[in-house]
Amino acid sequence: MVFIFELIDCTGRKIHLTDERYKHIIRHLDMQNKLEDIQQTLVRPLKITHFDQYLVYYYRYYKDHPSKAKYLRVIVKYLNGKGFVVTSYFVEVLL
Repeated sequence: MVFIFELIDCTGRKIHLTDERYKHIIRHLDMQNKLEDIQQTLVRPLKITHFDQYLVYYYRYYKDHPSKAKYLRVIVKYLNGKGFVVTSYFVEVLL
């Protein structure tokens, strides 16, 4: 498993993105060249929402994004205290 990045999020937890998950993310055409935005969303989110005990949604607003969907959602799964990015994409509204 190859990590694209590993960082400490705004809550002090370690999160990584694997090459396999990154390949999944960039299938969304509007996610091409958004690696830095994904990292910024984890480090400086506008909002964090807990979907359940394992999945956490991080959001950040990008006013210059060319579609109506201006919020980048990064979904992280936590297992055994470690987080990994599951996916990321733009949405119009926050959950």
